[in-house]
Amino acid sequence: MIIEVNDLIKRYKDFLAIDHLNLTIGDGELFGLLGPNGAGKTTLVNAILGLTAVDHGTINVFGEALSTSERAIKKQIGLVPQDIAVYPELTAQENVTLFGKLFGLRGEALRKGVADALEFTGLTDIRNKKPSQFSGGMKRRLNIACAIVHKPRLIIMDEPTVGIDPQSRNYILESVKKLNDMHCTVIYISHYMEEVASICTRIAIVDKGRIIAKGTQEELGRLIEDDQVVSVGVTAPDYSIIEKLKRLPAVKDATVDGHTIRIVLSERKLNAVLDTFLEEDLTITKIETNTPTLEDVFLTLTGRALREGAQ
Repeated sequence: MIIEVNDLIKRYKDFLAIDHLNLTIGDGELFGLLGPNGAGKTTLVNAILGLTAVDHGTINVFGEALSTSERAIKKQIGLVPQDIAVYPELTAQENVTLFGKLFGLRGEALRKGVADALEFTGLTDIRNKKPSQFSGGMKRRLNIACAIVHKPRLIIMDEPTVGIDPQSRNYILESVKKLNDMHCTVIYISHYMEEVASICTRIAIVDKGRIIAKGTQEELGRLIEDDQVVSVGVTAPDYSIIEKLKRLPAVKDATVDGHTIRIVLSERKLNAVLDTFLEEDLTITKIETNTPTLEDVFLTLTGRALREGAQ
């Protein structure tokens, strides 16, 4: 195991941020971490990085106890933070060089590490330019270059595609998969469900400081395989119907996206749902039954959308 978290507890005064959490991540995994705002993801990551002291439990990284081998462990981890963490007054190459030195690289190892990181992120041709001249996507790439210059065994990526265009997002996602193909273990945290679904080999859902579900997408889907997922199209959605649908005994969750209302039913009682639409005098344009998605699993287990509110 690359990471073993055992019975972890972290309190902030009266707030229980991590509640008896257990987690293992194997060597070479591309592991997705999902959770609503305030679920405990950031606290968990900070604990793994040794940035947050915990109240109870143990953390082993690379088979070593974090409590006794923290310095050696940190040298083998790369962190891509949500916020851009580069120096605007330095060029791209100078930024990556600085981070390489902070990780102890010197001489030829430093030169090669910088060159490889810039090439991997597609920044070689603009290595002498400063981040102020970069697009949002290129700044994100530089963030990644600084995190991988020392060729870490484990990379933690916290929202690495926030606020960038689709082309840059696709470039970064492909880069993440390439890193994993190079046998680098990756923990990927995102508010974009489709990103996690497209690249992660295994996923954990965190809520209220606990891991409430984990496994492959197929394994998570089986948690609600007995449920029925229905998409109902309407000409003019009335948002008040969502609360009425949620009060029905058979409805686990209901959400609206444009002119489509998506409903997760614990029992196959579609008639009761359709009666509610008729009572609201809504014109139905389509009715489709769907295979449960990762988002359906998340909504059903947490009762909240992944991107509710701000990070």
